[in-house]
Amino acid sequence: MRTNGVRFSIIRHAAWAPGLETSQQWQAWAQAALPPAPIPPGGEPGVRLMAPLLRRRAGQLGKMALETAYACLGEQRDIPLVFCSRHGEVGRAVELLSALVQGEPLSPTAFGMAVHNASAALFSIARADHASQLALAAGGASIEAAVIEACSLLADGAAQVLLLAADCPLPAPFEAFEDCHEQPHAFAWLLQADSAGQGARFELSWRGRESDGAALDMPASAMPATLAVQRFMLGEARTYQHATNRQQWCWSRLA
Repeated sequence: MRTNGVRFSIIRHAAWAPGLETSQQWQAWAQAALPPAPIPPGGEPGVRLMAPLLRRRAGQLGKMALETAYACLGEQRDIPLVFCSRHGEVGRAVELLSALVQGEPLSPTAFGMAVHNASAALFSIARADHASQLALAAGGASIEAAVIEACSLLADGAAQVLLLAADCPLPAPFEAFEDCHEQPHAFAWLLQADSAGQGARFELSWRGRESDGAALDMPASAMPATLAVQRFMLGEARTYQHATNRQQWCWSRLA
């Protein structure tokens, strides 16, 4: 695998957000003039393919992620999974910390579902799937880090890898620290090595920057980087540039 770039194919994908539930709705959203209308904060999918006992444990972020994972994989099993989320279940974490401050007992279910790999673990348990899983957060470059991890698995011999991304708006104590317009969304990509000659082909390359310049990377009104990458994937632009974490990331659509 190259040390300054990776190539991969997306052979199947699925996405869910409030008001964007079908592929036609997502295509219309991706083709809309910038900036697209913000995704509303409320609503969550039914995740009907998961048993109710497990489904009830998931919050909005988890249900969005699970809905897209089921839609993308179908009956396929033994597919390694890479889950990424910049903020994860921070809302549950805030609830747990608030309970501690007030001297209230913690909910074991809430505690278990607050960890970063909770959604991926639920997916594995529900399907009795023993494939490897990895959950990560890399700040503004979380989606790029996830793609690199997925391509590493492909280079190591995996035939396919499921990349799962999800995020939600930050809860009240952290709203003031948002550096973009956080919006609820989730998507799943089924990745395959570019050499397989199937699916839509992409390249992700990067180079270092002398300074972070985070304040100049993304205006506070911009959509999250993960959502912007999903828009690029669905659209027709040849490239998408993203600067964050002292890196300049370049997404390219290959012929």
